Amino acid sequence: MLTLDDLFQGFRQPEVIRALAGEIATLAARLPEPLRVMEVCGGHTHTIMKYGLNQLMPEQIEFIHGPGCPVCVMPKERIDQAIALAEQPGVILATLGDMIRVPGSRGSLAQCRARGCDVRPLYDPLDALTLAQENPDRTVVFFAIGFETTTPMTAALLLQAEALGIANLLFHINHVLVPPAIDAVMAEPACRVNAFIGPSHVSVITGSELYRPIVERYRLPLVVSGFEPVDMMEAMLMLVRQKVEGRSELEVQYRRAVTPQGNLVAQQMVARCFELREHFRWRGLGDIPASALGLRAEFAHRDAERHFALDQTPIEDHKACQCADILRGLAKPSDCRVFGRGCDPTRPMGSCMVSSEGACNAYYRYKGIA
Repeated sequence: MLTLDDLFQGFRQPEVIRALAGEIATLAARLPEPLRVMEVCGGHTHTIMKYGLNQLMPEQIEFIHGPGCPVCVMPKERIDQAIALAEQPGVILATLGDMIRVPGSRGSLAQCRARGCDVRPLYDPLDALTLAQENPDRTVVFFAIGFETTTPMTAALLLQAEALGIANLLFHINHVLVPPAIDAVMAEPACRVNAFIGPSHVSVITGSELYRPIVERYRLPLVVSGFEPVDMMEAMLMLVRQKVEGRSELEVQYRRAVTPQGNLVAQQMVARCFELREHFRWRGLGDIPASALGLRAEFAHRDAERHFALDQTPIEDHKACQCADILRGLAKPSDCRVFGRGCDPTRPMGSCMVSSEGACNAYYRYKGIA
């Protein structure tokens, strides 16, 4: 019987990867200018580094890492707010995996837990519902993060809590959007990006048409790619072909999962629960208008930001950390003077070293830096 691992191996065949690399190299010789591709999603960055895809590219092609890591772009003041919530009497602070270790100005949630606060890492947002049911005398706050991929799960959690009348579950919403982040990257005067690999899991929810305004606005090619190495090599070949042929179009490599319209049921749930925030500050990218979601007014009774007096003062990153430049595509992790020295996964100074989607984490993990 065909297993899931067998299926994935079909997208990791060395001979297929080498064949695609040869096609890319042959076609790249005809490029009118160097191809500087931003892979927006941190999952793509990890695939590039894990399988050495950057080493298979000819000298005319460069990968530029983007801001598509939801943990990495969370500013310090939002982390501090999570810590402040965890310190409230009777509160259980629940959030997804990597957020526990991201440093704010007062340490991390992991350090907060070590001081005695009740911080629970979750693998499934719906586990927060169980937490609230099992602790009726306490307030559970779900610190929700993620791009368009994970937003429907938070919406499902919210709607179930409403349907079941579970009043002791609140939300701190930190869901952000891909297109405004791309606009912020392109607005940077020093930006060198002239092609994009679009995030595939986001596109499963939103549909590939989400990116058409970006392609038309900047007249750059964009290919939505899967995460496997064969997927990404095929996407790179599609981008090179577009450039050689003088085209700037939206194409989908990940056709086995992405449609133009996306998941309409998930989109309807998100629209039912959330609305655009006027402003939201991103780590590295600053304040980006209409780039994040907040709870609709009808769910204000579940909004932890309304229930508790939380400090909103912006907090800058450590001056030695170059996460901001890395998230804007202006630097590589190896350009940072504290990379692998004062900053590593066991004692991260910046968010890009913490997350399983962070660029610094990928460089550290797959380049074998001790």
